[in-house]
Amino acid sequence: MANCCGSDAKFDGVSDDYKRRLWIVIAINAVMFAVEMIAGQYAQSQALQADALDFLGDTLTYAISLAVIGASIRIRTNAALAKGISLLLMGGWVFGSTVYRVFYTGVPEAGVMGVIGLMALMANLASVLILMAYKDGDSNVRSVWLCSRNDAIGNIAVMVAALGVWGTTTGWPDLIVAAIMAGLFLSSSIQIIRQALHERREEAVHSTSEESA
Repeated sequence: MANCCGSDAKFDGVSDDYKRRLWIVIAINAVMFAVEMIAGQYAQSQALQADALDFLGDTLTYAISLAVIGASIRIRTNAALAKGISLLLMGGWVFGSTVYRVFYTGVPEAGVMGVIGLMALMANLASVLILMAYKDGDSNVRSVWLCSRNDAIGNIAVMVAALGVWGTTTGWPDLIVAAIMAGLFLSSSIQIIRQALHERREEAVHSTSEESA
């Protein structure tokens, strides 16, 4: 989608089909945020709560993406920067709370983690398939894809953590997975911010060239 007909222009989300897909994915993510956060609190699982925050981040990301479709490059890159910064903050929160939980001796409920993790994985695989055709694009569109990918990876990690908690009867696998997910948030935030700033610089150069012509 990004280089249709040999053009270097990146897909900017201006498509009725893309908007419909985003609405569906927004609904999926909003429901799973509520389910996973409640389950995470009940099971005392840091990994589940981190994954729930990922669902919340996706819901907000998709809503912002819908709002700025068709807007100027500056507005779209501002939206992408806001999403990148929000991922950065979420990653910092998850990392900090995970370090805090290192000193907490409770063991999460492995069974709840496994069941909810499987439900979340199915929801995110559906989201990934829905958005697959639009995985490439400008920083705004790409941020949507990165968030969907993060969720699918995070869900698999939660299920691995559940097996680890069950097998070791300790909370360490849960904390390790939560820390890995925090790193994924931080990595994605850097990618989104970097691409948004690059697109902004390209637009500035293009505008200067047009003025000089």
